[in-house]
Amino acid sequence: MKELIRIVSIMLKEKRDVLLSIIFGSIAGLTAVGLFAANGYLISQAALTPPLYILIGMVAVVKLGSLLRATSRYGERYYSHRATFTMLSDLRVHFFEKLEKMPLPDIQRYRSGDLLSRIVGDVESLQNFFLRVLYPPIIMVTVFIGTIMFVSFYTVEIVIILIIGLMLTGFLIPAWFAIKQRKLSGEILNTRANFSTETTEWFKGYRDLKIHRQLLEKEQQLISASDAYIEQQENLGKRSNINHSINLAVSFLIFWTVVAVSGYLVASGQLDGLFFAMVVMISLTLFDHSTPMATLPIYYEESERAAIRLESVIDSPKIKSKKQRGEGNFKNPPSITLEHVSFSFPGESREVIKDINLHFPSGSKTAIVGPSGSGKSTVLNLLLQLHDVTKGTIKYEDINLKDLDQEQLWKQAKVVLQENHFFAGTIRDNLLLEADFMTDEEIKQLLFDVQLSQFTPSTEVFENGENLSGGEKQRLAMARAIVKKGNIWLLDEPTSSLDSWTANRIYNELYRRATNDTVILVSHQLAGLEKMDQIVVMDQGKIVEVGNYEALMEKKGYFYKLKKIEENIISS
Repeated sequence: MKELIRIVSIMLKEKRDVLLSIIFGSIAGLTAVGLFAANGYLISQAALTPPLYILIGMVAVVKLGSLLRATSRYGERYYSHRATFTMLSDLRVHFFEKLEKMPLPDIQRYRSGDLLSRIVGDVESLQNFFLRVLYPPIIMVTVFIGTIMFVSFYTVEIVIILIIGLMLTGFLIPAWFAIKQRKLSGEILNTRANFSTETTEWFKGYRDLKIHRQLLEKEQQLISASDAYIEQQENLGKRSNINHSINLAVSFLIFWTVVAVSGYLVASGQLDGLFFAMVVMISLTLFDHSTPMATLPIYYEESERAAIRLESVIDSPKIKSKKQRGEGNFKNPPSITLEHVSFSFPGESREVIKDINLHFPSGSKTAIVGPSGSGKSTVLNLLLQLHDVTKGTIKYEDINLKDLDQEQLWKQAKVVLQENHFFAGTIRDNLLLEADFMTDEEIKQLLFDVQLSQFTPSTEVFENGENLSGGEKQRLAMARAIVKKGNIWLLDEPTSSLDSWTANRIYNELYRRATNDTVILVSHQLAGLEKMDQIVVMDQGKIVEVGNYEALMEKKGYFYKLKKIEENIISS
C-alpha cells in the first residue's frame, strides 16, 4: 500500500488536472441522471396533455442538459487522460532518476528483459490506477449523494433501496471480488516479465543460437512464455467480465425492485404517478456509475503489484546522496590501493578474488595479466564499482570507494571494456559523447593515431557497431577514451582483437597520451608491456607475481613461463 501512496504523491503533482477531471466527471454524471429524470418527467407530462409551453420548456431543459453533458464529458475525458499521461511521464522520470543513482551492482542483479518489463510494462500498468481505481469511487459517491438528495424530496422508500444498491454494487460486491482476487495467483506481471526476458534473450542471442542450432529449443521456450502470458491475459479478461456481469445483474435487480416498489407506492397513493417514470429512469442510469467498481479490485491488484515491482528496484538502501559521499574530484591522477580484497558473486560461495593487496601509485602504468579466469577483469570491475567487494577495502587516495561519489569517479575514468556500446549515427557522434567540440581535422588526426585512417568523421556506424569489425570497435573505443577528459585509464583487453603491429602502435599512443595519468591495463597478451611500471600476474584469483617487465623475466617465474608459451604460439 505504501508503494501506491508514493504513486498518488507523484500523481498529485498534476492536482489541477485531477481536480478538473473530478469536477467535470461529477457534472457529467449528475447531468446524465438529470437528463433521464427530465425525460421520465417529460413522458409523464406528455401523457397528460399539458399546455404546450410546459412541453417546450421541458424539451429545452433536455436539450441544454444534453449539451452540458456532452461538454462536461469531453472535459472529464480530456483532463483525466491528460492527468494520467502526465502522471506516467512523471513516474518514468522519477523511476529513471532513482535508477540513475543506484549502484551498478544493484542494477546488474536484474536480467535486462525483466528490467525492461518493469520500466515499460509496469509503468504502463499504472495508467489504470487513476482512471479505474481512484477516479470511479469518487464519481460514484458524488453522483449517488446528489441523486439521493434529489429523490428524497419525493420518496424515502426509493432512497433506501438506492442506498442498499449503492452499498451492494459499490462496496460489498467489489470487496468480495477483492477477497477472491487476493486468493487467485494473478501473477500476470511476473509472467509478462518472464516473457519480456525470454524475448530479449532470443533477440540478443539469435546469431549464437542459430550457429549452435539451439534456435528451435529457444523458440519453444519463448512460445511457452508467450502462451503463459496470453493465458494470464485471458483469465484476467474472463474474471473482469464475470465480475462486471455479476455487478450488472445486481444493479438490474435493484432497478426492478425500484420499479416494483414505485408501482406499489403509486397504487397506494404514497407517490404521485407523475413522478413514477422519473424515479424509474433515475434508477436505470444511476447504477452505470457503480458497475465499473466490479473491475476495481483487478486493476487495484495490478497497480499495487506494478508499484511494488518498481519500488523493489529503486528502493535501495545503498543509494546515497552526494552530501554523504566524498568529493572524489581528483585534480591530480590518484593512487589506488586494494587492501585484503576478496570478492564472490551474489549467491555463490566460490571466491573469484582471494585476499589480494595491490597499490597503484599516482601516475603509474600497471598491467594485470594472467590466464583466462584468473580474476583480472573482476579487479577492474571492482575498481569501477561495477561490483561491490565482499571483503576488504578499495581506496582512491585516502577515500574509500564506498564513500566516493560514483559520478565523480566515472567523470575521471577513461574506460575501455571488453564489450563497448556504439550508437547508431556517425563516427563523429560516437566520439563526441564527452567532448564539447572537435573539428573534422582533429577527428581525422585522432582516427589516424588509432589506426582508423580509413574512416572519416561522417562514416556511418550501425547500432552497436554492427558494421565494424572487432578490431575496429576496439580502436574506436580507444579513440573515445582519448577524447574523454580524465586522468584514470581503466582498460580491459583493449587490443585483444588486434595484430601485434597494430597493438604496439595503440600502446605507444597510450603511453604518449597518458604520460602523467594513472593507467591500469588488463590483458592476456604479454607483448607491448615492456614500458609498464609494474606488471601484476594473477592466477585463480590470487596475485602470483608483481614487478616490472625486466625483473619478472629475470626471475623466470610464472610470467616468464607465460611469455615463453606466447612466443612459441606466435612463432609456430
